[in-house]
Amino acid sequence: MSAEFPVARPRRLRRTPALRAMVAETSLRPAELVLPVFIKEGISEPRPIGSMPGVVQHTRESLRKAAADAAAAGVGGLMVFGIPAAKDGRGSAADDPAGISQLALADLRAEIGDACVIMADLCMCEYTDHGHCGLLTPDGDVRNDATLERYAAIAIAQADAGAHLVAPSGMMDGQVGAIRTALDAAGHPDTGICAYSAKYASAFYGPFREAAEGAPAFGDRASHQQDPANAVEALREVALDIDEGADMVMVKPALAYLDIIRRVADTVPVPVAAYQVSGEFAMVEAAAANGWLDRDRVISETLTAIRRAGASVILTYWAAEVAARLGR
Repeated sequence: MSAEFPVARPRRLRRTPALRAMVAETSLRPAELVLPVFIKEGISEPRPIGSMPGVVQHTRESLRKAAADAAAAGVGGLMVFGIPAAKDGRGSAADDPAGISQLALADLRAEIGDACVIMADLCMCEYTDHGHCGLLTPDGDVRNDATLERYAAIAIAQADAGAHLVAPSGMMDGQVGAIRTALDAAGHPDTGICAYSAKYASAFYGPFREAAEGAPAFGDRASHQQDPANAVEALREVALDIDEGADMVMVKPALAYLDIIRRVADTVPVPVAAYQVSGEFAMVEAAAANGWLDRDRVISETLTAIRRAGASVILTYWAAEVAARLGR
């Protein structure tokens, strides 16, 4: 750069809204946003989630309406989390063809077809009576390889029900390869995998545990989710998942891991998703309710930051609201 002040005046391009919009380096599109939704078996009315204002556990009927509204707003996708009425040690409801998740996925395909990408979270914590992400040993440790067999069965059930993408979030070693093999063998070669490749053992998941009713009955998930202190490990996890057949990779949470999103995006040849998780949502809503910040501006700023860091897909509980605000 040779020009200096007073010839160089960067403020010239910031003088008006139109100028700022013209030269903006980062933009948000509704199609890049994914709305996480919760479907609960056995309720007759949507059930509000206390720690997540405006978010509910849906009935089948209310979920169909919410999906139609999201599609009309231009939201790119829906991530479905199911909450069964009965749970057991092996999460039997997770791959039950008549289970609440499979019924909801079929409902969504019937309601919106291909207008949104229908994504199915593939984990077991919402379905097990112990709240962990897989089968357990007698000592309470998660059994990695035996759990892969369950993940494979769940993936097939979700694909049969109509999911465009299955999204393994359990952080088991080898999960993507096991799921890809199972889907191909079951006649679902076109069903994609959005891998939760860098999912950290984060304190930001607190409100989600209420929403999905999947809190561990004992212990924690540090043995399989990533240590927040590690970054290189995330790149290894991502590379392994891509080698095993992941079509998209995810970093979760988002705001505290913008550096990880950037490093992953600079490294991989597939789309990178980031999950703006329940704790991020709840903090903004709580601060806004107390008048401590401008809610709409903070929502826009945080989503822009995630996009700027390199995420091409963002999961956020504000997806439908923001999509409507942005327009198509």
